[in-house]
Amino acid sequence: MSVLICGSMAYDTIMVFEGKFKDHILPEQVHILNVSFLVPKMRREFGGCAGNIAYNLKLLGGDGIPMGTVGTDFDPYADWIDQHAINSQHLKTIDDAYTAQAYITTDQDDNQITAFHPGAMNYSHLNKVTDANNIKLGIVSPDGRQGMIEHAKQFAEAGIPFIFDPGQGLPMFQADDLNQFISQATYITLNDYEAKLVQERTGKTPEQLAQAVKAVIVTRGGEGSLIFTTDIKYEIPPAKANSIKDPTGCGDAYRAGLLYGLVNNMDWELTGRLAGLLGSIKIEHHGTQNHSFTMDELQLRFKDAYGFAM
Repeated sequence: MSVLICGSMAYDTIMVFEGKFKDHILPEQVHILNVSFLVPKMRREFGGCAGNIAYNLKLLGGDGIPMGTVGTDFDPYADWIDQHAINSQHLKTIDDAYTAQAYITTDQDDNQITAFHPGAMNYSHLNKVTDANNIKLGIVSPDGRQGMIEHAKQFAEAGIPFIFDPGQGLPMFQADDLNQFISQATYITLNDYEAKLVQERTGKTPEQLAQAVKAVIVTRGGEGSLIFTTDIKYEIPPAKANSIKDPTGCGDAYRAGLLYGLVNNMDWELTGRLAGLLGSIKIEHHGTQNHSFTMDELQLRFKDAYGFAM
């Protein structure tokens, strides 16, 4: 039985400006902004929520199937996926479209200017959850708006439990949309900012949301995470990272840990800690899919972080 991961597949082009934006952007002149930044450092990474979650789940030995739409420029990413034995049968190529792409310029103050081209992601609704067989669990992560709506509906109609993970896609949805997702989902996962935004739009706290689903998981970065069930609130401590290099993709790594724990019937205390450890390992590396570990190494890291064996 597999996990179906509905979400984006994307390239991330990351450029580093060796100065500070504030020294080149004059507040009184922003109405006629015309600036150019020399970026001597640049790297291109494989990313997108579905790709990142599938990669981390594979590291755990899990069977995750990404479902997404990609463009005609996807060949390098496809080769990477094949190298890591990730199932690609539900990645649909859209003719005359580019794979979704983020162009991120970072300065010395860690400020970022990002341009995002959704490209093929806008056609995610062309994929159907019912096209996949033997699915035990699913996740609806950031993707095209219509795709997220339809995939949640399809999971619910098929009776397949799934996580609703709005992430960066949250601004696309208002109260009615969010309440519909909540009524369909089995679990909800948010970061602390997203939890506040959902509460603002729906009027429901995480504790109240947890009365409608089996659990609401709220990540808090370096402070760990909170897991709300119908009657229990679990406070999951953070796993200390050896270094902090790049937070991009930590949330996706955490979600892979959640999926693994749920599929393997782990309790929430263990599932939350495993998920947090994956996020900690990811933050020690640049890019979203450049970290790796063996299960023996993971076991040792887990015991070192939490004081007991996984």
